[in-house]
Amino acid sequence: MTENEHEAKMARPRVAAGALFFDEQGQVLLVEPTYKDYQEIPGGYVETGESPRQACVREVQEELGITPAIGRLLVVDWAPNPAEGDKILYIFDGGVLSSELRAQIRLQVAELRAYGFHHVEDVDSLTIPRLARRIRAAARARDNANIGYLEHGELP
Repeated sequence: MTENEHEAKMARPRVAAGALFFDEQGQVLLVEPTYKDYQEIPGGYVETGESPRQACVREVQEELGITPAIGRLLVVDWAPNPAEGDKILYIFDGGVLSSELRAQIRLQVAELRAYGFHHVEDVDSLTIPRLARRIRAAARARDNANIGYLEHGELP
């Protein structure tokens, strides 16, 4: 196999990162994108030269207008999508958003119409199945102080 043939077979996944934020009752923050018909966690794609954690911090600031401390990695999910190709998705622990930080949230109105806190058990009815699995796995990893590796939002 030539170097070009080998290179053509190498994966070139899109990489995204987001944060899992909670309120004092243990509910998870979800945002309502203007361009999707389901809810998401704050985050987005990693830019060239940017680490997943740096992208998470930048996306949270852009989307919510706040700069809370972003904690440790909770899960990594290999999630290929037939329409978009291979993806590697990182979720970091955003911790509990204090009432002071929640009062400072200013949504990026071009991308987000609303946000709210929801029980982790309710995410299935609020988002797509693979993201719901990823959110539940990230919440479990946070509760158990571990890191999860997922494929399509599930432990392999």
